[in-house]
Amino acid sequence: MMPAARESLLDAAYTALARRPWSAVRMVDVAAAAGVSRQTLYNEFGSKEGLARALVRREADGYLVGVERALTAHGDARERLTATAEWTTASARENSLVRAMLTGCWSERLPSPTLSAVPSSSAVPAQRRADGPLPSPGDFVALVRDRAVTVLAGPGVHKSDAADLARSCELAVRLALSCVAAPPGEGGVADLVRSALHRQPA
Repeated sequence: MMPAARESLLDAAYTALARRPWSAVRMVDVAAAAGVSRQTLYNEFGSKEGLARALVRREADGYLVGVERALTAHGDARERLTATAEWTTASARENSLVRAMLTGCWSERLPSPTLSAVPSSSAVPAQRRADGPLPSPGDFVALVRDRAVTVLAGPGVHKSDAADLARSCELAVRLALSCVAAPPGEGGVADLVRSALHRQPA
């Protein structure tokens, strides 16, 4: 199957999930919305659980692409970490699956796939990847922190500077996650991250 058809099935599943709880989302409706047969849907994802895993994997990947964008934007390290924190809170606000992945709080409305890998017999590479382990909140902190260190440190950075940078990156990510759980007031996440990083070694 073409990747575009897989994407349109995932789009249809995401749209269905915005309208009703996952338990009420029917495979036949997802297939119809994407303009493919139900058999095509099963061939691609294997089961409703497979579709859920693929949807969660896609939203995780989309979040991490946005992190990459924020980290490679203009500005100094503090501004890029602030942008990453803002992207994190905005993503969680707009996307219930990203919010669930970042916080570990899966409401009854959402699919809640196990984070560990599941046995995969799929011939579809993208589905085999979705059947692999899904990131936990702690995994996201580590992924974003490590990516931030790689992007912001540059070559030839001193070991102690890299350790300070890793702490700053982790602090920014954890502050963003706390803002997801308990939204901040005026000034939002940006002010919090800027003031916290201001006290850290640059």
